[in-house]
This record gives sequence, C-alpha cells and structure tokens, in this order.
Amino acid sequence: MPPLVIDTPGALRELVGREIGVSEWLQISQERIAQFAEATEDRQWIHLDQERAHAQSPYGATIAHGFLTLSLISHFIKEVIKIDGMRLAVNYGLNRVRFPAPVKVDSRIRASVALQALQETGAWVDATFAVSIGSEASEKPNCVAEWIVRYYR
Repeated sequence: MPPLVIDTPGALRELVGREIGVSEWLQISQERIAQFAEATEDRQWIHLDQERAHAQSPYGATIAHGFLTLSLISHFIKEVIKIDGMRLAVNYGLNRVRFPAPVKVDSRIRASVALQALQETGAWVDATFAVSIGSEASEKPNCVAEWIVRYYR
C-alpha cells in the first residue's frame, strides 16, 4: 500500500489522535541480525549462536536485538506516511520504548503508526508518533515506542 502523502508538516494536525496506517511485512533474517551485531559490537550468543539458542534459550531460536527492531521504525514510517513541504526531518528522540516480546529469527514484522501529538513553532514541527511493531509469531507487540520527529519548514 502506498504511503499517505501530506503536503506540509503543519497539515499533520488533522491526524493527531488517529492511526495513520500499517506498514508492509519485513522478514528479519539471521544475516540482518548478524550485521546489526557487528555494527553495534553486541555479539551476545542469543542473537548469533543458532545451535546454542535452540538448546538453551527460552525462545528456542536466535532473536533480533531490541535495538535492531527499534531502529527499523524510520523504515516503517516511510512506508506509512510521506511528508512534503519541508527542508529537513531529524530524529529528535524517544519518550518511551518497551520490548514486550522478542523477534525470533525469520519472523516477519510490521508496524502500526499513529500520530500521538503535534507541537508547532515558527521554524519546525515536532510530531510524536506512537509506533507498535508486531510479528506474525507473537500475540504481544515486539516493540512499542513514542518517536519524535522534528520537521523543519
């Protein structure tokens, strides 16, 4: 499904309190998990050692890093909404992040995105998105986060 296109960051005010959309599915492969482990220097066995994870992990398989799942929010947002009429968009931060359930290797995940709040100034607009990432294999969400994006006009 193509993203919702918004003409300007200020036009987001009409979406406050509403779900914007749901992204496409994205498969989390062992290769992606290993690349993230190398990039972040987080090589814990639960992420990389498939044999040991199968035998000793409570999940029965390797799992993605929580921060890998979190880092995919920007990818998912771009699938859900496209905002025109701005100079620049930056990651301003996070208010709250939780990882209620692990993302097992080879799971497919997707995000549901809602606009929680909007704060406007003359030079920029801060949009707070409520993002819930879920997988086919879990009834609980894998990651829930409040993400703030600053859009410069």
